[in-house]
Amino acid sequence: MNAAIYRQYRGRIVIEALPDPELTPDGVVLRVEANGICRSDWHGWVGHDPDIVLPHVPGHEIAGVVEEVGRDVRRWKPGDRVSVPFIAGCGRCRPCRGGDQQVCDRQFQPGFHGWGGFAERVALRHADLTLAALPDNVGFLDAASLGCRFATSFRAVQAQGRVTAGDWVAVHGCGGVGLAAVMIARALGANVVAVDIRPEALEMARRVGAVAVVNAAESTDVAGEIRETTGGGAHASLDALGHPDTCFNSVACLRKRGRHVQVGLMTGDHRHARVPMDRVIAWELEMVGSHGLQAYEYDRMLRMVASGFVDPSMLVTRTVTLGEGVDVLTGMDDYNVLGVVVIDRFA
Repeated sequence: MNAAIYRQYRGRIVIEALPDPELTPDGVVLRVEANGICRSDWHGWVGHDPDIVLPHVPGHEIAGVVEEVGRDVRRWKPGDRVSVPFIAGCGRCRPCRGGDQQVCDRQFQPGFHGWGGFAERVALRHADLTLAALPDNVGFLDAASLGCRFATSFRAVQAQGRVTAGDWVAVHGCGGVGLAAVMIARALGANVVAVDIRPEALEMARRVGAVAVVNAAESTDVAGEIRETTGGGAHASLDALGHPDTCFNSVACLRKRGRHVQVGLMTGDHRHARVPMDRVIAWELEMVGSHGLQAYEYDRMLRMVASGFVDPSMLVTRTVTLGEGVDVLTGMDDYNVLGVVVIDRFA
């Protein structure tokens, strides 16, 4: 099979003919039809994820067709169209038994704990517990963002942020995660203020539902602008980028008893970001993380997509070949990717 592989962190990623992946008893082998290119893959490539074993094939926003089925798998058969949650829970640990597969103690993440979807085929574990069947009217391009960015935003907005109709929601960072959060929050009836440093990203945020925007490259007080626009501060605010500045502004822009949700990864030198803790205490603010989406919640999200209630196709700005996808991935440090870019040609 054709696959993109790297043998050292920040090393050259090359397209090679590699052996097809091996099927596990609890898993499937998928023919990859589309794979979104996510900044989490960039974090892996630069060495921020200690679980990656070199050499490595990245890619975790996978949609495709089941080709082979392990002997212990009962739910799937060859030919099934599926979306792949980026966290595969084991089903046996305490978090999984409590319904929290997204923080499984022994989770398997394709593209991190094993080779991923920058390839014509990928082997996936825990298939009965984690794969999600695609509705007939949801295509592979749309589904490529559902396994990570859209699903992560779905949980961050509705479960962790507890967003309801009429709330003011601030979204800091309008990449794939942020734009999905804007769309989902708006679909739930919230008013959304989007923040980014790129005019084109802010314009796209308006197209998917933001009622106001703040250009952080031009503002001297991002949090203050949001508090003024919202009449006192956001009810919920998401850091969808993962940077000390966006994290601080997300907390600082809240109204009393507001909720900050940390969605963007905080890695490397950004792991210990400062926050206005005096305000957290005095205003009784909440701060929570959000990491993926439980497998059983995918059906609810997919029903929203199938019904047209939300439209992830609006987030896909470009489709590329596998080789072009390598260039997109390695260039993500410049924050120049608009929306979601999807690999849909692997030959």
